[in-house]
Amino acid sequence: MNALPARMKAIEIAQPGGPDVLKPGERPVPVPGPGEVLIRVAAAGVNRPDVEQRKGTYPPPPGASDIPGLEIAGTVAALGPDAGGLGLGDAVCALVSGGGYAEYCTAPVPQCLPVPQGLGMVEAAALPETFFTVWQNVFDRARLKGGETILIHGGSSGIGTAAIQMAKAMGARVLATAGSDDKCAACAKLGADRTINYNTQDFVEATLAATNKKGADVILDMVGGKYFERNVAALAIEGRLSLIALLGGREAKIDLGIVLRKRLTIVGSVLRARTVSEKGAVAASLRREIWPLIASGKIRPVIDSTFALADAAKAHARMETSAHVGKIVLTV
Repeated sequence: MNALPARMKAIEIAQPGGPDVLKPGERPVPVPGPGEVLIRVAAAGVNRPDVEQRKGTYPPPPGASDIPGLEIAGTVAALGPDAGGLGLGDAVCALVSGGGYAEYCTAPVPQCLPVPQGLGMVEAAALPETFFTVWQNVFDRARLKGGETILIHGGSSGIGTAAIQMAKAMGARVLATAGSDDKCAACAKLGADRTINYNTQDFVEATLAATNKKGADVILDMVGGKYFERNVAALAIEGRLSLIALLGGREAKIDLGIVLRKRLTIVGSVLRARTVSEKGAVAASLRREIWPLIASGKIRPVIDSTFALADAAKAHARMETSAHVGKIVLTV
């Protein structure tokens, strides 16, 4: 292995603001702590939380890097103390709490997964944040089972494209919303049984029509307040609503009597602040249940576009148009 440099290129947030506040800079190469590895980054995924961090509305948790970036792929460049299970040069993708928009990034070993067979680094970098989020919120918390119906909002997003494929692979019936006919077609191509253009159709009516008035067993939602009352109306008896973001606001009005009558479960979570052991448990489930499906080609990350690390501002601008289908990835 080549000797590690003392400094690296990284993308810094000059101050809260628009995409243009993302500036190339230099930082010391981080040193892996106990149970961590240092990864020479080949590619880093771009996610909505990165945008919120850039705007100043989603600060990194205590102890995390202030450099944005929550998922990376690359090769192990150094091992911290007690970092068992990985070796120098191993090709991995990893979920991190920050620091991904850089040439080097540390990651806890339990949050690292092997690059699936048949995938390049760009595709591998598109996996951790979205696949960890979907597994935790759809399967662990909302308990989606084969034969049930799930409604996935934002089906053409990075989260949505992963959720459609994972739910189908587990035997569920998938309904997906998207903002245009072209995006709906992309969702259908990924396996959605029914697509709903939310700009021209009422997703509650469409969901009830598609389920013989029963409703969806599970709804995966990143809109929040704006959709909350309608999500409850679209759920089946014993339905589960899983909230993962609040793009449509954090406040909602709800008739709690409907929650009681339908015996609903409402869950929510954010991934970034979870412990290493909790994230490691999700990684173990993915490696067991999903990684073989990726290696077989049954599930593939959907890549919208790639940008050089120095062009992170352009990547964020692309994300904020909401025109993308699938993941935006930075190449290092």
